[in-house]
Amino acid sequence: MDRFIIEGGVRLRGKVSVSGAKNAALPILAATLLADGPCTLQDVPDLYDVRTMIGLLGELGVEAKRRKDGALVTRVVDASPVTASYERVRAMRASICVLGPLVARRGRAKVSMPGGCSIGVRPIDLHLKGLKALGARIPMEAGYVEAEAPRLRGAEIYLGGTAGSTVTGTANVVMAATLAEGRTVIENAACEPEVADLCDFLRAMGAKVKGGGTPRIEIQGVASLHGARHRVIPDRIEAGTFLVAGAITRGEVEVTGARAEHLGAVRDFLQATGAELAVRDGSIAVRASNRPRAVDVATLPYPGFPTDLQAQAMALLAVAEGISVVSERIYPDRFQHVAELNRMGANIRKEGPSAVIQGVLDLSGAPVQATDLRASAGLLLAGLVARGATEVNRVDHIDRGYERIEERLAALGARIVRKPYAGSRASDRG
Repeated sequence: MDRFIIEGGVRLRGKVSVSGAKNAALPILAATLLADGPCTLQDVPDLYDVRTMIGLLGELGVEAKRRKDGALVTRVVDASPVTASYERVRAMRASICVLGPLVARRGRAKVSMPGGCSIGVRPIDLHLKGLKALGARIPMEAGYVEAEAPRLRGAEIYLGGTAGSTVTGTANVVMAATLAEGRTVIENAACEPEVADLCDFLRAMGAKVKGGGTPRIEIQGVASLHGARHRVIPDRIEAGTFLVAGAITRGEVEVTGARAEHLGAVRDFLQATGAELAVRDGSIAVRASNRPRAVDVATLPYPGFPTDLQAQAMALLAVAEGISVVSERIYPDRFQHVAELNRMGANIRKEGPSAVIQGVLDLSGAPVQATDLRASAGLLLAGLVARGATEVNRVDHIDRGYERIEERLAALGARIVRKPYAGSRASDRG
């Protein structure tokens, strides 16, 4: 395991390119299980989570190879395996996305229950509700979901839950419905760009899907899907993280490849803090020269403010002038970074599903522990502006969602290095 050592106080300046979206790439990779023929995917980031999904697909009979140009080429070479083991699924919750494609294409799936995680319980009840509506029989056996159906049948499905729509649940049901007999209508579908990107890929494979990225998705089932080429959309969460990095350091950063239409709520938030934004053709630039202003923000399903940028926003508000309130409407337990930010001198008080932030003039470097992917990004941003040295431990979390982030921040002027833990012989970055 590695750690980051950050010497704060440098204003970031320059350009940084955004990678392909992890949260789009993972269900798209799962969808290759449906294909009769090779699929060529461009802009699939080289991340721990992506490698985990590729490993799982390998166990399910899908061969995946990186070309020299970076494209990932997949091909189903064995359509008989149907089991996604606990060892694979526990490493990454998005592994549950193979459930729908397996039962649709192979008639059966045995997928381990993902269980909880550090940001709270994220049940898969809506995944199962949707697949049952399509005609799958789903008994539970020894911690595994065992879904079975000779052929799924189209249905009208409402995918609403107590926390709103479900992104991976929508992806699972859409993928399954592409090969179902007849017409499927999904109401209260997740509207995230990553769902729309999956629908675009499925259409390229020959699926008849309408309404991706809207609350109502219609699918007319087909007998089979063929291979296809597809370019994964840019990662809006990574783009937002770099924009906050520019704002928190009072620098000037241009994020190339970012899609402004995917970041409306984030741009509104940054402008409310006093940052200046310039949307250009294929990029977004941020400039900040003064202390940020306090802002109240609530995470919401897309197009609302993303829960995956909550920790990063909190780092910025920790040094803002005034009192801010951050309300977490998606994962109410997603506040483990609060204690670590307070170790750095922040003044944050958790009150139920909200955090009250009294902005301070500056933060001070300290050893902190990353607890999940986005919390680690928030701590990294805090380290960029803190006085002295910050040591962010367990950066294996951040490697799940950001490709070589320390090198890209260093190119903007950040003083950041990756080091193995004391006593370690080598990095386990992989």
